[in-house]
Amino acid sequence: MHNPLASPTDYEIFIYSLPEIYVSIEQSQLVYIPRGALVGCVAGMLVFAGNVILCVHEYLNFELGIIEGYGYEVSRSHVRLEFLPPTDEYCRASYSKKDKLYWYDSFPHPQDPTLASTDPHHKHVPPDIKQHRIPAPDLTFTAPNLPFLIKEIEQTVLMRR
Repeated sequence: MHNPLASPTDYEIFIYSLPEIYVSIEQSQLVYIPRGALVGCVAGMLVFAGNVILCVHEYLNFELGIIEGYGYEVSRSHVRLEFLPPTDEYCRASYSKKDKLYWYDSFPHPQDPTLASTDPHHKHVPPDIKQHRIPAPDLTFTAPNLPFLIKEIEQTVLMRR
């Protein structure tokens, strides 16, 4: 399989084709934002049934072929799809009209030995979602994380509706 992290064009094709690959995606508002010839970011959200939303922030370095950092949040919106605010508003941590189900980030926590096996990859889960972190062995800096995240939503969140 071709690595989408090989070039900005390859990654754009990858993110823009996600709704064709995963029928569970009802709407994609992901965009690639170039920050230079070989660096950029992906920002936006994927919308699933039942007002389930995956907010995505990725920082990409195509010269090295890596994701330099990321933040992924899965939530359930209190607002119907047709009334959702713009992505930058909805995906803010402070947006109040959503229930945060869980999120992933790549901020290191070397003081927490329970996360050492996947450092810095970890998942924030209830209860006390901000402080309760568990290892995230399926996330990486060297390949796209979105296929795993979409499958996780399909198999855990959407199946519980």
